[in-house]
Amino acid sequence: MISMTAIGLIGLFALFVLLGLRMPVGLSMLAVGFVGTVIANANKFILIGMSSDQAWSRGWKTAYSNIAGETFEAASNFNLLVIPMFILMGNLAGVSGMSNDLFKAAHRWMGHMRGGLASATIAACAGFAALSGSSLASAVTMGRVALPEMKRYNYDDALSTGSVAAGGTLGFLIPPSGGMIIYAVLTEQSIGRLFMAGVIPGIILTLLFIAAIFITVTRNPAAGPRAERSDRASRFAALRGAMPIFGVVGVTIGGMYTGFFTPVEASSVGAFLTFCVALMRRSLNWRSLRTVVLQTMNATATVFLIIIAAFVFIPFMSLTELPANLVTILTSLPIGEMGVLLIIIVAYIFLGMFLEGIAMLVLTIPVVIPIAISMNWDLVWFGIIVVIVLEMGMISPPVGINVFIVKSIAPEVPMSRIFAGIWPFWFAMALMIGLLIMFPQIALYLPQKLVGT
Repeated sequence: MISMTAIGLIGLFALFVLLGLRMPVGLSMLAVGFVGTVIANANKFILIGMSSDQAWSRGWKTAYSNIAGETFEAASNFNLLVIPMFILMGNLAGVSGMSNDLFKAAHRWMGHMRGGLASATIAACAGFAALSGSSLASAVTMGRVALPEMKRYNYDDALSTGSVAAGGTLGFLIPPSGGMIIYAVLTEQSIGRLFMAGVIPGIILTLLFIAAIFITVTRNPAAGPRAERSDRASRFAALRGAMPIFGVVGVTIGGMYTGFFTPVEASSVGAFLTFCVALMRRSLNWRSLRTVVLQTMNATATVFLIIIAAFVFIPFMSLTELPANLVTILTSLPIGEMGVLLIIIVAYIFLGMFLEGIAMLVLTIPVVIPIAISMNWDLVWFGIIVVIVLEMGMISPPVGINVFIVKSIAPEVPMSRIFAGIWPFWFAMALMIGLLIMFPQIALYLPQKLVGT
């Protein structure tokens, strides 16, 4: 009979083949996890002396029991209510025009500087990320607002499109991040602690992006011309228009930090407050409300399918003992903890060239988390590093999904120009990872305060 490790390797190969054929990641993992569980269990029972017919019967029963149990567990997990609530909050924010107000405020305060509109785009993306939790939503929403404005001021196409693509990735780091929710569920970590861990790195990365823009326009002033300077009255008027966003973010994040809200309660309160803002602005009608509800249901169903598939795929990987064997190999290498961490980061960067962020996250968690545990790494700190590396993949050639999103908004800009514009931001993310490795408290300070340690 074939070894368990070989079954695991064949399963991974089959999974990559399905993904290469453009099969959805959730369905791919579900298929490989289900069939792999059947084969691995049958193989195990045959090895202990059971007849072939009995072994295959037990294998099928185990697989069916696993898929039924994991589906029910995911559907009945109270903590996963944060997913539809935060998705709803982001969709309502987009419909209500809060994104426009946010960019307008950033434009008034930063537009007069060289490269100011690109910096305003980054700041607005960071603010909208705190409402949407989605990198794609941030890139789409802010791209439609910011790209025409930067084009009007003759910004270099590489800088304008690169800032939108990179700014959108902040939705994967700044809470409420959908990627953090999935990481927390798969690793059994606290969603609230992960959200808090992303706040300071999110702020620092936003500033690093703005610094990258400053360096770019210093080297090439024509890339980011100055816009007209707004007077004090218009600046504060724009700031007042953006106050509902700051209010919602302050209540949700502040409520979690102080312990007044659990993450589930904070997501519900945030969605309710955003709904109230949309009602006050009279931006909701039956048609727009129907669109918001359908978009929320569609996104929620997609995320839940991925979670269910991951919980079917992860036990299959554990059954094959492939993650345990990999841990043994890496820990036996004379490279130390830092060497192992760098290998993981380089592997993520390589995979990010070909896989979408969520897909890469759910595929690699069964393998890298046992390594992190064996190294005694804090899984909250490690999760922030993983999320930032996944952000790098979102703008890395040839499959950077945010780049393709920006291309759909600005079809006249060649892909080569968009990819040329992302590199300053890519290196800013690499610097952020270096800072987290040297100073883990950047990510751990707020979570430790949250739990009173």
